[in-house]
Amino acid sequence: MGQMEDMETFVRIVEAGSISRAATQMGVVKSAVSRRLNDLETRLGVQLLARTTRTSSLTEAGQRYFSRAQNLLIEMAEINAEAAQTSTSLTGTIKLSAPLSFGLSHLSPIISDFAKSHPELSIHMDFNDRQVDLVDEGYDLAIRIANLKDSSLKARKLIDISLVLCASPDYVHRHGAPLTPADLKQHDILHYANTGPDSWQFTTPKGGKTSLTLPAKMRSNNGDFLCQAAIDGHGIILSPSFIVWEALRQKKLVPLMCNYRPAPITAYAVYPATRHLPARFRLLIDTVVAQLKAQPHWRAPIS
Repeated sequence: MGQMEDMETFVRIVEAGSISRAATQMGVVKSAVSRRLNDLETRLGVQLLARTTRTSSLTEAGQRYFSRAQNLLIEMAEINAEAAQTSTSLTGTIKLSAPLSFGLSHLSPIISDFAKSHPELSIHMDFNDRQVDLVDEGYDLAIRIANLKDSSLKARKLIDISLVLCASPDYVHRHGAPLTPADLKQHDILHYANTGPDSWQFTTPKGGKTSLTLPAKMRSNNGDFLCQAAIDGHGIILSPSFIVWEALRQKKLVPLMCNYRPAPITAYAVYPATRHLPARFRLLIDTVVAQLKAQPHWRAPIS
């Protein structure tokens, strides 16, 4: 094992937070990772990680080495990527996480076509509404529909997504239609659990901003479940258009308060800031952006 491989192993240990996590992500046994770290420290004649039975932390020398090693590995990846651009065949593995509803309904066809175009790729998909830890869990990319706050990630915008306030015709018949955000306090609310506080934001007809916190009658971490709950007449939902568009088209749901616009959300492709994106990742993101760039059916104006 050469010094470059040992250096890469050291960087993976630091990024993963422990030797055992790095071993899991690399698909090797823990003892092999420890041996590479020991070989590197022996070669350099300095301790890079201060290790105890439970924790490990960078020494001062380790911090300096980690910063330089990261930059060197990124530069090496860029050199390799440039050299590989002459090849039309993509190889390797892509481990991608995406939200369940959006991933299955709108990302799956794009991934399927991409896989057909590049048959030598190995694609590992995880559909989950929780936000995975890319570094800790070993993901290359993740699709997130949210207001990004994690500065340790790089992000590329995919598409803006409108939100729709709606309920079933039966619910509106029984409870009436809210005309203003304040009216929502008198209604049954179906809330998406992964967005944090039960607060909804709207732009008023005059361009102002208003928000209100609403207690939830029903709460779930899955948008499709909430859509069906709304169709069944359990309450009012504020949902991404890509989830409710079909129910709206079939009149199973009706839009509410159309002169008040909910704050939109955005879909991003995110990846660790410390990693250079190989060609296969960049091309996949380019493909997703291109496929979503045209106005999709689920973004058509709803009134």
